[in-house]
Amino acid sequence: MEHTNLLNETALLFEGGGMRASYTSGMVVTLLEEGIHAPFVAGISAGASHTANYLSEDGPRARRSFTDFAADPNFGDWRTFLRGKGLFHAEYIYEHAGYPGMPLEFDWDTFQQNPAQFRVGGFDIDSGETVWWGNDDAPTMPDLMRQVRASSTMPIVMPPVEIDGRTYVDGALGTDGGVPISIAQQHGYQRYLVIMTRENEYRKQPEKFPKFYRAYFRKYPAVADALITRWWRYNQTKEQLFELQRQGKAYLFIPDVMPVANGERNVEKLNAAHTLGLAQARRELPAIKEFLGLD
Repeated sequence: MEHTNLLNETALLFEGGGMRASYTSGMVVTLLEEGIHAPFVAGISAGASHTANYLSEDGPRARRSFTDFAADPNFGDWRTFLRGKGLFHAEYIYEHAGYPGMPLEFDWDTFQQNPAQFRVGGFDIDSGETVWWGNDDAPTMPDLMRQVRASSTMPIVMPPVEIDGRTYVDGALGTDGGVPISIAQQHGYQRYLVIMTRENEYRKQPEKFPKFYRAYFRKYPAVADALITRWWRYNQTKEQLFELQRQGKAYLFIPDVMPVANGERNVEKLNAAHTLGLAQARRELPAIKEFLGLD
């Protein structure tokens, strides 16, 4: 029986979720092991790191980024937070650790030679718009890493990032609430392999302290608005994805369990999460290949 190869019609999308990406890094490893290379890849926040690691074809780095690397003494803590560098020391994590000889060396040459289109999303704190960076916006590794950093910059716990005179925080505040479906649709894709970081039944609840956000971000009301209303956008996007799944247009990789929170630092727990995610990814691989027309 012949099957149509649908991989070239399918966008690969990575949800954010901080250190929950330790679990979904198992999916990055599995796709690379199987030689599954999507033509369009998009990620938000931690999903932006997955995007970069997937396109550099570096499964071990995808794992280390969200497991062993958390033990690095420069990873960040309350001391770096109090110095204005962030609870996660983002400048080090994204803009220093990837250089040759550093703990998280990045394969820029392989990334650059990858023919896939990519997009990572950030949130403009002044305009409230979601900005998408792609192939043409990252001529050098420092450009790419600063964009991935901007996409991953959790408000309050990490300092905002300036790029070309504009200032950005976490792309999860934007249009899709954390899953980059709209940018894939804008590029004409109608089929999606979506790697999610929350369980099936999870829904966000309205913020309990909207006044705090209004006060904290009084100079940046767009950020306050986005934080206060993100729960609704996230839940709407999730329902949209479930509908696409029902229509046979999306395959959703949804964690069976999520044993870690977005701020987890315990390397043993993070490695255990990766092991669980890897096992689930390998278990679902036949169904994923069938969806992609690769069986």
